[in-house]
Amino acid sequence: MIEAEIQEFVVSLEQRVASGHTISNYRRDLGRLSRFMDTRGVALGSVDHLFIRDFLNSLYLDGLGKSSVSRILSAVRAFFRVMIRRGRVRANPAELVASPRLGQRLPPNLSELEVQELLEAPGKRTPGHLRDRAILELLYASGLRVSELVGLDEDDVDWSQNLVRVLGKGRKERIVPFGRFAAEALEAYRQERRARNKTKPDGTGSVPLFVNLRGTRLTARSVERLLGRCRTVLRTGRPVTPHTLRHSFATHLLENGADLRSIQELLGHASLSTTQKYTHASLEHLRREYRKAHPRAR
Repeated sequence: MIEAEIQEFVVSLEQRVASGHTISNYRRDLGRLSRFMDTRGVALGSVDHLFIRDFLNSLYLDGLGKSSVSRILSAVRAFFRVMIRRGRVRANPAELVASPRLGQRLPPNLSELEVQELLEAPGKRTPGHLRDRAILELLYASGLRVSELVGLDEDDVDWSQNLVRVLGKGRKERIVPFGRFAAEALEAYRQERRARNKTKPDGTGSVPLFVNLRGTRLTARSVERLLGRCRTVLRTGRPVTPHTLRHSFATHLLENGADLRSIQELLGHASLSTTQKYTHASLEHLRREYRKAHPRAR
């Protein structure tokens, strides 16, 4: 059993202020490694790269896909890096194992017309329609992750300059602009909240930007449910998540002439290679336009 070592690793993640979602994923993935070591009777110090390969093969046999196996391998690598620093092992056996080759998958995104339909979905008869409209407008206007959106406080918004201060992955702060439509939706929601006296501080002394009907901070799950309800206005009826609006934000910027470096900054990507996947989505757009417009394309 390596439960004690896994807990030690989790503590190191908490000290780096990793999100609860990240910690939960790491704990689950390393639990798989722990159980595999138990079935083989292998101690931590005896794990080598061949054992790690056997472990990954067992994951494939359990029906896991390449993306899941790749994520678990990343967790194992991070775990052994901490174990090296703590003197539990001498080397990182997972570093000698190549990650599975993942096929390039275009991120899902909506057309500009579909986004417009989605943003107009919250009906005025709904109690929270001003809030819902503000959420949708801000997601598309800024490309925020849903965790970043629900973590916003009123003080994070510069109402005079249409800017929002975001605390992203790794607790990295960035400033993101938003446009007139989002500004108007946010101001309407703010005025409605004040009229209903729903601007009280939470337990941390901060005033959440988005709250539920009880006046407490909105959860990411609530935003996901909101998108699930609003997608019914789309003719295609395909699934729409907060991440869909983030992808649409980036794709539409690129298609309309924004450079990758600027999009990288807006999205809060640590690496430009993460942002470059949107060039593939943009190429798909160009291919569609070419096939529609060129007389000898078909």
